[in-house]
Amino acid sequence: MGSFKIEGGHRLSGELIPQGAKNEALQVLCAVLLTSEPVRISNVPDIVDVNKMIDLLRAMGVEVEKLGEGDWRFQAKTVDLEFFLRPEFKQMGGGLRGSVMVVGPSLARFGSGYIPTPGGDKIGRRRLDTHFIGFEKLGATFNYDAKEGFFKAEAKRLKGAYMLLDEASVTGTANIVMAAVLAEGRTTIFNAACEPYLQQLCSMLVRMGAKIQGIGSNLLHIDGVKALGGTEHRLLPDMIEIGSFIGMAALTRSTITIKDTGYEHLGVIPDTFRRLGIQVERKGDDIHVPAQDHYSIQRFIDGSLMNISDAPWPGFTPDLISIMIVTATQAKGKCTDPPKNVREPPVLRGQAD
Repeated sequence: MGSFKIEGGHRLSGELIPQGAKNEALQVLCAVLLTSEPVRISNVPDIVDVNKMIDLLRAMGVEVEKLGEGDWRFQAKTVDLEFFLRPEFKQMGGGLRGSVMVVGPSLARFGSGYIPTPGGDKIGRRRLDTHFIGFEKLGATFNYDAKEGFFKAEAKRLKGAYMLLDEASVTGTANIVMAAVLAEGRTTIFNAACEPYLQQLCSMLVRMGAKIQGIGSNLLHIDGVKALGGTEHRLLPDMIEIGSFIGMAALTRSTITIKDTGYEHLGVIPDTFRRLGIQVERKGDDIHVPAQDHYSIQRFIDGSLMNISDAPWPGFTPDLISIMIVTATQAKGKCTDPPKNVREPPVLRGQAD
């Protein structure tokens, strides 16, 4: 087993390039199942979850070719539907949370989708109801074999429907969108997730021939088409990695330049770090964080404590709350991280205070 040895007390300097976004990769990799034509995807991160998804597609019968570093070509001309019933699928799919997103495209193109109880990070409640309620709205039947731990959805032909998602689930929205693009008629989705990675998926599907209106909003209209074609797609940089690097620069009082950040897709992330008094300078598509001996947390106009909380996009992503908390411990001043349904939120006091 590998290990890291970390020697603290050193300032950092230089430039770095963030890797492609894992959360986007898992969505668009599943979308290759929607067409028999080639799909080329670049800036794919070389990480465990993404490699597991690529291995799963290969095992399903998808032709997979690595063209270069982070550059892949996929073609789902033939997919082995019997593979879904084999123990190998249960083992591979159960070890990856993102594997649930093979159900939508499989259901749309082949009339059935199977998935074992997905694995992945155990972070709070991560239910699948949104996915399968959406499939049922489109006309699919849904069954869960509790003994085998298998979810199964089937439909001879999906039909467009109106639906209000019970939560703005990113993977749930992605799964339903991938099913709806080949459904008959119009699908209207209210309370859809609108994260940049979901926007990227929708834009990719449009290039493949899908008809989607409202990309970037929480209201999507999808007019189903009979078939989709191939395309080329490049993943956005990982916003969680970018935010982590900003926090790292501040904590170590370092000068760092983050290259090719896809700044237009970062939303409120840079400004949220600025609330802690961190200098986040935009230079084209790069972010420069200069060395600061200290940074001071801002207050609201009325003098009350700054609070930083997560929210569905375009709010601040919950994946960076832990980074903000650690970064705030070294700031001058105080801020709050208000948990839900708690009258008195915890106050974070920086050690520099």
